[in-house]
Amino acid sequence: MSELALPRCAPSCVAPWWARGPHAQTVLGHLAPVRAPRLSMRARREIELDDGDRLVAHELAGQSGVLALLFHGLSGDADADYMRGAAQQLSARGHAVWAVEHRGCGAGRGLARRPYHSGRSADIAAVVRAARAAFPASIVVAVGFSISGNIVLLHAGQRLAPQADAVLAVHPPIDLAQAAHDLHSGLNRLYELRFVTRLRRAARELELLGTVRARGALRRRASIAEFDDCFTAPVSGFASAAEYYERCSAAPHLSAIETPTVILSSLDDPLVRAETLRATPRSPATLLHLEQAGGHMAYLSRDGRWLERALVHYVEALAHHVRGQRAP
Repeated sequence: MSELALPRCAPSCVAPWWARGPHAQTVLGHLAPVRAPRLSMRARREIELDDGDRLVAHELAGQSGVLALLFHGLSGDADADYMRGAAQQLSARGHAVWAVEHRGCGAGRGLARRPYHSGRSADIAAVVRAARAAFPASIVVAVGFSISGNIVLLHAGQRLAPQADAVLAVHPPIDLAQAAHDLHSGLNRLYELRFVTRLRRAARELELLGTVRARGALRRRASIAEFDDCFTAPVSGFASAAEYYERCSAAPHLSAIETPTVILSSLDDPLVRAETLRATPRSPATLLHLEQAGGHMAYLSRDGRWLERALVHYVEALAHHVRGQRAP
């Protein structure tokens, strides 16, 4: 397999003085207003999954022959700031976009009996299948943010059919046990409490539907590992959080990826260790781009939001690469 050669997104992200440091970037990047319309107001498409559950994708039309499938991060939905910003910029370039909400998220509440989790790679396959049925001639690029970055990499590494034509994983926590440990440490605990509060609410909604049941009571200030051990693992068929993390981490599968893939992250991400991304063996089809600064999916720069520019760059670079491979 030849090594993936793509032009690097340039120039680099240069943080303004007031947004320097991992937590300043991360917090301010997600508090700063995004001037992009809500995706939940776009055309809605329901996608049936292998077990009969359904999820929702919100659609923006395009004419370029490229369809970007955007998958949100943990406890998010289609209206997350990074989803809206990415969709707006990709649409402005003429690309079609599906902003996909995982099981039970956003407009999909009540359509799924089971929760999504970091190993739902079969759900990615179902969305790709629906995308190919709707747009058989389009180049399909799967873009996963944060926890969805792990899922799209897992899907590519497991080689589940059908595959997207290309993959872009943004700040993927490819070692789930390590990510859970780091999320429970230091200032990261503030992010963890926010995640767990949202996840507890979603879990309660599923319990009220009567389709799942947690294993014991969960304390109010539980860690993400405790939540996964009490809820995610047992309702998803895992014996424990440890087994769930081991079986659903993308790291062991990166060397098997054949789909052209870009992993984008920053050296100062407080939630995803750059050294883990560097040290994990990758296939020649996988390109790693680590920015000096950006926090966790923030990238406030002197000239705007660098991440949106990088996403457009790599979606288009990957699509160009795929077209080149298809050319006779």
